Amino acid sequence: MATLSPEEAQDLASPPFVVVDGVVNIRDLGGYDSRHSNGVVKPKAILRSGEMAHITDTGKQQLKELGVRKVFDLRADVEIKRYNALTQVIDGVEIIRVPITAKEWADPTLLAARLKAFGEKERETFVVTYTEFLKDGRSAYETIFTYLRDEPNPHCLVHCTAGKDRTGVFACLLLMLLGVDDEVIANDYALTTIGLEPGMEILVERFSAIPVFKENWEGVLNMGSSRAENMIAFMKAFREKYGSVEGYLKAETTLKTEGDIAKIRRNLLVERAS
Repeated sequence: MATLSPEEAQDLASPPFVVVDGVVNIRDLGGYDSRHSNGVVKPKAILRSGEMAHITDTGKQQLKELGVRKVFDLRADVEIKRYNALTQVIDGVEIIRVPITAKEWADPTLLAARLKAFGEKERETFVVTYTEFLKDGRSAYETIFTYLRDEPNPHCLVHCTAGKDRTGVFACLLLMLLGVDDEVIANDYALTTIGLEPGMEILVERFSAIPVFKENWEGVLNMGSSRAENMIAFMKAFREKYGSVEGYLKAETTLKTEGDIAKIRRNLLVERAS
């Protein structure tokens, strides 16, 4: 584990971060102000994080104390196998696999091209990559949004490997749907820079062992960044394509009615304290 500065340690101990031993980049998506009905996103209803393969017994207890009952795992089989990172059994918590598989991971030539693009045009490449997730991940995102529609008290966690890209796109979609301001969404995305710090040594060790990554470390660093302006650029492109999250869900999933959207908001927004 990386050695944290006192400031970084303080940040990781403060909201929206929560503490679950052995899990990096874990934080609450609740507490953000919404434009809808003078509300805020319900605290502790949905958490986001990096992988959970290294959760300790203490972490499992902390997760249960946070009320988490379901974990949605967005990682592909190839990642879990390559890194020997299967999520452990956690008593009382259901693990639901909803993989989003980027085609580049199966083809070194495609991966090299994507890294080259990240090295040369970081922001544009994030927009392309995240837009691809909207198609490649529609089944996964539909599964999670359907659960959020049907469960008044979801108490769930969504994660991928780093908790940045596939999880970040989901968090962006959810917070946009709930009426959170773009700047707040982008700043939440950027918190991954702090959130990943404790696990950075593990990630560097993994990626530096992949030949195509070693050949273009600048591209890897750009791909691993979480700058707020990249999320702002993605949201702009998203609205140009779909208009809104409602438009995306209606176009790409089975959640096609105003009633579906209303139920998600009803389940996840609470009245702002006066």
